[in-house]
Amino acid sequence: MTARQRIAFQGERGANSHIACRDVYPDYDAVPYQTFDECFSALEEGEVDLAMIPVENSTAGRVADIHHLLPRPGVHIIGEYFLPIRHQLLGLPGVTLDEVKTVHSHPQALAQCREALRTLGLTAVAHADTAGAAREIAEAGDPARAAIASRLAAEAYGLQILQADLEDAEHNTTRFLILSGENLRAAAGVGPIVTTFFFKVHNRPAALYKALGGFATNGVNMTRLESYMVGGGFVATQFLADIEGSPEEPAVARAFEELSFYADHRILGVYRASRYRERISTGSGA
Repeated sequence: MTARQRIAFQGERGANSHIACRDVYPDYDAVPYQTFDECFSALEEGEVDLAMIPVENSTAGRVADIHHLLPRPGVHIIGEYFLPIRHQLLGLPGVTLDEVKTVHSHPQALAQCREALRTLGLTAVAHADTAGAAREIAEAGDPARAAIASRLAAEAYGLQILQADLEDAEHNTTRFLILSGENLRAAAGVGPIVTTFFFKVHNRPAALYKALGGFATNGVNMTRLESYMVGGGFVATQFLADIEGSPEEPAVARAFEELSFYADHRILGVYRASRYRERISTGSGA
């Protein structure tokens, strides 16, 4: 009997990352890890076949630390998934909302429900992940404590939903990257392609302007560009970017050739764009 393939996620069972794993790879065993770094290490060491990692949210912005982990040499992006996030306010069975004083969850979830928590007059307390907060609430047995987590977490830990869909914005969506230890690149022509890469500009005047110029002159659309510190310095010299198109396409190839004159770069993944992008661009929603 062939062993089931495994996909890593950060958090505990019932987390939104767990839901994303079940949505995209229902036949895989979803394996929880405490930290993102452990997920990446498990992938590099062959403990798992894939990893499902959140990188940005439409309400709270980018997920901290992921941009530092993505350039690891044994990790490759092979896909993306957009998960609409629906946060539930969870409490002990029989507890009323009036009894709750503090709400526990991951900082991203708390940020995505900031206005709702202010309206309810509840104090936010940060935890490592949403599902872990739900489990701790169930174990503590304190009616004054609640958690923000998923419906799956409510079922897993025997909690009741005190208030449904607590997120401030209806569009609240998290983008996940699907990672593999193998460099599996989508072929040009299979449909819309996203290429993700990072680069460090050379220490020259106008190097960033010139590095990006090749994408503009070749008509390549850049959909994401983020800068971040390297080595604890306060000069942002490393960048993470997404573009539309494949390096196999002549225009994209020319853009990368021009980039190489002004920056050191490495492609992290070439993968099929999620259909969610198409729905957003046409205004049809999630």
